[in-house]
Amino acid sequence: MLSRRLTPLIVASGLFMENLDGTVLSTALPAIAADLHRDPITLKLALTAYLVSLAVFIPASGWVADRFGARNVFCAAIGVFTLASIACGFSADLPTLVLGRLVQGMGGAMMVPVGRLIVFRSTPKSELVGAFAMLTMPALFGPLLGPPLGGFITTYFHWRWIFWINVPIGILGAALAWRFLPNDREETPPPFDAKGFALSGVGLVGAMFGFTALGRGFLPLPAALGLLAVGALALAAYVRHARVVRDPILDLGLFRIQTFRASVLGGWLFRLGIGAIPFLLPLMFQLGFGMTAFQSGLLTLAAAAGALLMKSGVTRVLRVTGFRSLLIWNGVLCAAFLAANALFTAQTPRLAISAVLLVGGLFRSLQFTSLNALGFADVPTASMSRATSLSGVAQQLALSSGVAVGAAAIQLSQFALGDASLVSRDFVPAFFALGALALLAVPVFAALPDDVGAELAGGRSVPRPAE
Repeated sequence: MLSRRLTPLIVASGLFMENLDGTVLSTALPAIAADLHRDPITLKLALTAYLVSLAVFIPASGWVADRFGARNVFCAAIGVFTLASIACGFSADLPTLVLGRLVQGMGGAMMVPVGRLIVFRSTPKSELVGAFAMLTMPALFGPLLGPPLGGFITTYFHWRWIFWINVPIGILGAALAWRFLPNDREETPPPFDAKGFALSGVGLVGAMFGFTALGRGFLPLPAALGLLAVGALALAAYVRHARVVRDPILDLGLFRIQTFRASVLGGWLFRLGIGAIPFLLPLMFQLGFGMTAFQSGLLTLAAAAGALLMKSGVTRVLRVTGFRSLLIWNGVLCAAFLAANALFTAQTPRLAISAVLLVGGLFRSLQFTSLNALGFADVPTASMSRATSLSGVAQQLALSSGVAVGAAAIQLSQFALGDASLVSRDFVPAFFALGALALLAVPVFAALPDDVGAELAGGRSVPRPAE
């Protein structure tokens, strides 16, 4: 019983480290760009490289956990993530930093999905919302501490220390995981789908890196378009492969489950808009408004504070509203608060900016927790590992695409307005466009039945079989 109660908190150590790393890095991007003599927009590659690596290796996480034991894989993943963080801190140029981030992504691809799998398998469905809130609450301290910590380190020390702070967290998390987590594994896991892994990996790398490389001359335009074409062809080949192989590495058949499909597809559209926030806000505050990294970090922590405040109330809100109504109306509010960032100027009072970010973070937290819980409401226990893999890939694909869309919107705005360097007005169309993208998720949630997820929300069980 003690082990089951500790499981979400121990797994959260990995989520904490990952979220801290991402938010600290976002705040430090302008300083890293100056130190490496790069345009700030090209630093999107440091963010996207990690997300691409996650998307490529997450499909293998469920099979690896079933084959070698969830606890063993989780501890090893923390070790890889920590060592790669040390390497990132020693990076002397952008290619080296991108390579370190790719290795970090390999560790994160096993660390976070396998940790969630451990929680899903050890928690009754009636307690899943509460367990998921407990799992993510400590992890939210990462985004809460990340912006001011990253800003403080960047302003008063050196950006390299933003990677090295992962070392003590990683050591403590691995030690606790080895002591308390169950080492669940399948007795007879299916054969590894090597062909599917190769096709999905090539497809995701080509599509995500090709999209990210467009603009700013990081790659010639024909090379970027070639990457996109190769990625599209490989993904199409994977879809054909998944239809005929018995145990595909990404089980597309899970989309026949209505709740899982709505969570993944609606969540993808929602995250496409939200994913650019950690990239755009620090750039706007520092390069557009002239703030220091520390001042920028102090402002952006408001969004994480709002997310943290909401976690303890998710279950109570769901009992009143139900999943469908909450996802619809809260989705509209989330899109509105995302677009509201376009209204900020250098003269906007800092208190007003903090208030908008705080409330926006509160609504986003409510949406993310509800989506994550609903996605596994009707997934059979035997399919949990494959569901976590597919869901994780979709999430990372959406987040990396959001960064690329945000960067592209800024570049188009600069071109249209004739701005040689980033100024505050270049961010206005980007935030409006991302708010519109997030709003596209609402029709997906509107198609759900009124009583969807009743068991998770504290009502009676209403199972929904695959269609």
